Amino acid sequence: MSARRRRRIERDLAAAVRNGEILLNYQTIHSASDGATLGAEALARWRHPELGLVSPVEFVSVAEETGQILELGEHILRTALRDAHAWPDIYVSVNLSPVQFRLADLAAQVEAILAESAFPANRLQLEVTESVLLHDLDAARAQIQALHELGTRVALDDFGTGFSSLSYLRSLPFDKVKIDRTFVSGITTDAANHAIVRCIVGLVRELDMRATAEGVETEEEAVLLRAAGCNSLQGYYFGRPMPTAAIEARLCPAQRAVG
Repeated sequence: MSARRRRRIERDLAAAVRNGEILLNYQTIHSASDGATLGAEALARWRHPELGLVSPVEFVSVAEETGQILELGEHILRTALRDAHAWPDIYVSVNLSPVQFRLADLAAQVEAILAESAFPANRLQLEVTESVLLHDLDAARAQIQALHELGTRVALDDFGTGFSSLSYLRSLPFDKVKIDRTFVSGITTDAANHAIVRCIVGLVRELDMRATAEGVETEEEAVLLRAAGCNSLQGYYFGRPMPTAAIEARLCPAQRAVG
């Protein structure tokens, strides 16, 4: 990203949040056993009036560097809970940035947004990446426990990238581990990837957590991941991320027809 583009994104991001330019798409998450829809992950999208579609990789990184991620993160959580309120009894998954996760009052903020949205805490899953765990495992454990006390679930996202220390799984009370797509994409052709996925799933299940495979693109991958013991699957094989209206039509077809 050029310095000029970065300055433009930084300058316009706060107004974009206030003006409703940051919208959410949702990618569904499915049961490995029967394909039923279990939940959907919220993914932020920004269509800038002049720059066009700005990649989340660009604007999220700028938001984290400038501190705007706190306002952006609250906006994403509120929007996701509002959108998911009318869905059937499935969960919505929202990513937390490392900056958000380290907030001392994170649990209180989540509790307040749940209350104002009248959204059931047990239908909210919060996802964190390994980078939030590197500084202080004790603080991370306390944060996860505080979120659990609200009734929310916490998932470790992108497992298999970064440092991938198995001690995280042993010492932190995650509900779910999401296996990174880099292993999934090679599972049908690379015996090592297949073996790694089976080992990760076996360990996760032994620790009484659930395993989700990300980036599933083919039926063959889905079959192998199901056989490996994954509880749920997510990826283009089941559908690309879709706008709010599209996922509502998919999840609530009768309601859309009446409305």
